[in-house]
Amino acid sequence: MSAEAQVGLGDKLGRMRQSFRGWRGQRPFWGGLLTLLGGIPIMYFPYANLTLGTMTIRMATTAGAGSLIIGVLLVVLGLTMWFQPHSRIFAGVAAILLALVSLVVSNFGGFVIGFLLALLGGALGISWAAAKPAKGSAKGRTDGEADRSDDGAPEPAAAGAANGVSGTTDDLSGTSPDNGTNGRHRAG
Repeated sequence: MSAEAQVGLGDKLGRMRQSFRGWRGQRPFWGGLLTLLGGIPIMYFPYANLTLGTMTIRMATTAGAGSLIIGVLLVVLGLTMWFQPHSRIFAGVAAILLALVSLVVSNFGGFVIGFLLALLGGALGISWAAAKPAKGSAKGRTDGEADRSDDGAPEPAAAGAANGVSGTTDDLSGTSPDNGTNGRHRAG
């Protein structure tokens, strides 16, 4: 490859990486990944043949079909967290419940590996929250807001406060007789 080709590849790779980073930030990526990875050992171990020298160990149990169903459901729930982030709470709760059921049904939840991954992935899926747009972003501004800028200067004093002396309009407790509450607090 020439030097020009490597520069072009680096630029394309950088754009792809930034695009993936943006996609990943809009969904519970790590929760979905851990849930997906948790389903793999749960559905693999009941059908696996482990060979130690001349001895073959088979983990086949009567719950093999149950393990396969739980593992496939966990993989689907992980993909659901990725591609339908609005249903992350349902997918997270279902992943936690399936992880708990896998302890009994599927060889201690894929020898506890799949159980822990699915449990942690479900919890991350539930706790994920979409990032709120920044206050100063240019997308949400109108023309009138674009003219104003926050230069760090303090706000002008309220009409009732002059030179640090409290007036009646700057009562922040909500219990001033001027606002009709007469010392009573409002709920809400």
